[in-house]
Amino acid sequence: MKAIIYRDNGAPDVLRFVDRDLPAPGPGEVRVRVAVSGVNPTDWQARSGTGHPKQFAEITPHLDGAGTIDAVGEGVDEGRVGQRVWLFMAAAGRPTGTAAEFTVVPAEQAVPLPDEVGFDVGAALGVPALTAHRALTVAEDGPRRLKPGALDGKVVFAAGGAGAVGHAVIQLARWAGATVISTVSTPEKARLATAAGAHHVINYREGDPAAEIREIAPDGVDIVAEVDLGTNLALDLAVLRIRGTISTYANDSGKPVELNVLQNMVLNTHLQFLVLYTAGPEARTAAVQDVTAAVRDGALPVGENHGLPLIRFPLARTADAHRAVENHAVGKVLVDVTS
Repeated sequence: MKAIIYRDNGAPDVLRFVDRDLPAPGPGEVRVRVAVSGVNPTDWQARSGTGHPKQFAEITPHLDGAGTIDAVGEGVDEGRVGQRVWLFMAAAGRPTGTAAEFTVVPAEQAVPLPDEVGFDVGAALGVPALTAHRALTVAEDGPRRLKPGALDGKVVFAAGGAGAVGHAVIQLARWAGATVISTVSTPEKARLATAAGAHHVINYREGDPAAEIREIAPDGVDIVAEVDLGTNLALDLAVLRIRGTISTYANDSGKPVELNVLQNMVLNTHLQFLVLYTAGPEARTAAVQDVTAAVRDGALPVGENHGLPLIRFPLARTADAHRAVENHAVGKVLVDVTS
């Protein structure tokens, strides 16, 4: 099979396009013929060694993808052969990610994908959708699960609504019944956040964004899904309701975070940091189940018309796909693996 591998951390040039033997699934595992591989910031961070110690001599990157099960290991229902699936955390603690024609994962990390849902949607789930679910289910007063009506009466503020996680936050929050506000930095990103389903979109570089948000939500927002805490904390606190939650999944600018302790005490702020690796199996299982339900309901489409442009590369150009993500390409970067 064809695969992308790296043996040393470094720039995208460490990625090599090679031939490798077909992997065999072990007990409790499935082998998937990968159609599309999704690329996330955590993938290039792992490749570069940024906060991710290299665990194996040779690694095939990428956590997310979609394809078809073609073999199963001992203890797995043989009826799963031929099943279309989406994959998550394929390269987490394993050397076999989705940037290859075939990959092997634990059976529970290959989630059935409805026949009417394309592989592009499947490859775009994983990190963005599961992170978005976690961001929306950590508030003190719930909910812990998402379904239609779960967020009725709530106001969700999605910072950076044109990003992959922000896009998923908008879609899942809207599906669950929330009023969704998103901030963006350009008119083009505003168009994308609106297409994703945000009810209100505000350019944070113009006017008084806090006043605009307070006009929409006089009592404050219930949940903030935050991509750049260092830059946006002051705005988040200015619009947060008492006992509201700031769910932080990134700090894109790298700006240090300074907390006004008294301000947060008075607000009873719930400040939740999150990452999938350490969220725990119960939270991940709940997220997979709820995201699957949202997919069945058609709530997580991708593409230009749905607010998440697709940027495609062939497997041999995976290094260019990594460069695109590192350079903050607007949209979802996908690698086409097999047809």
